[in-house]
Amino acid sequence: MNNAMGAALRRIQLGNALSAFGNGFTVPFTFVYVAQVRGLGAGVAGLVLAAFAVAALFVLPLTGRAIDRRGPVPVAVAGTVLAAVGSLGLGLSGSEAVVIAAAGALGAGVSVVQPALATMIVWCSTPATRSRAFATQFFLANLGLGVGGLMGGLIVDTAHPSSFIRLFSIEAAMFLVLGAVVATVRLPRAAGAGERVPGASGGGWSVLLRHRAMVLLCVLGFVLFFACYGQFESGLSAFAVTVTRISPAMLGVALAANTAAIVLAQFVVLRLVERRRRSAVISVVGVVWAVAWLVAGASGLLHGHHAVAVVAIISTYALFGLGEAMLAPTVSPLVADLAPEGMVGRYNAAFALVKQLALAIGPAVGGLVAAAGAYDVYVMLLVGCSLGVSVLAVRLGRTLTAGQDAPHRSRVVAVHPANEPAPAPAPVA
Repeated sequence: MNNAMGAALRRIQLGNALSAFGNGFTVPFTFVYVAQVRGLGAGVAGLVLAAFAVAALFVLPLTGRAIDRRGPVPVAVAGTVLAAVGSLGLGLSGSEAVVIAAAGALGAGVSVVQPALATMIVWCSTPATRSRAFATQFFLANLGLGVGGLMGGLIVDTAHPSSFIRLFSIEAAMFLVLGAVVATVRLPRAAGAGERVPGASGGGWSVLLRHRAMVLLCVLGFVLFFACYGQFESGLSAFAVTVTRISPAMLGVALAANTAAIVLAQFVVLRLVERRRRSAVISVVGVVWAVAWLVAGASGLLHGHHAVAVVAIISTYALFGLGEAMLAPTVSPLVADLAPEGMVGRYNAAFALVKQLALAIGPAVGGLVAAAGAYDVYVMLLVGCSLGVSVLAVRLGRTLTAGQDAPHRSRVVAVHPANEPAPAPAPVA
């Protein structure tokens, strides 16, 4: 990576970390703020959370095309301004309609920023450095969320609505800081767009839909996000409190264990997975998450051993964090490497759209299960989804080229001239 690309990437990573830090001030408290502090009730709070996902579904199909046509910088700046307006609106508004509208603006802004930042990272990295760049982004985002959440917990006071205004003001300010940082980035010319897909010259969404590997990756991504992220705030937490019977305070410890696992394991995991086939790594994640769900299920059977059950739930969240750390250097770089020239923005936006669909459907399914009390079926469903991730990853690997599935290994072989024998490659998982 040359100096210009490295400097640009460092700016992007810094801005992203500050934005996540600001986001951490509000994410854990939004539901309580709307339902109790503003006195609008749990129903309106649920609509506010739904507005985030619905807004994303509207803007993401347009975002990818805008990134590819205008470049990621102006799109990212526009997204940060929209997110800042939405965040500040949430803090200042007290009526139902304005709160929902502000949540929609915040959700739309964040949804615009994410694929734009991902495209900027692609432009500022090479296939050799891309996995590390995305792993660093994920690490910093989780660290920022965790630190922001801890600091927000020190500020927040449900008896004083003004404390929440401070939280949302900090979040809005951090979005504007991200916009200012991004606006100063001087991007190199787009480098590292993936291999050409036959028929990609038109550059439309039909190209993506005809790209078998990308479609399969989107299906895989939906199952990934449904089986993990989509359950954190609904089914899994309801299971932990209702069946395992842990206290809300210990649930907070479990969420902290998830973040800690990501922060502590990210770069250790990166060294282990960086030179292995991406499809194999994703397949292992499915197995890890299947074990996590089985451990969660077992915690509900340990009624006479409450301490052991609590440890089991905390371990479940930590195992999810380990799987997330394995995904960070594999999935996002793979989306970028699959994208044909001139379509990186659309591919990133399409994958973000799939993620939002899973995050919208996952909590709804978890909520229905919690309402019905069908937790045995729920756990087995999620074990099946996790194992499905492994199966889909193996199928995906068969559609990928050597450069897409194991870029480090393919480059080691490529640097040796044809008339010189290459050394035996290291074993690939």
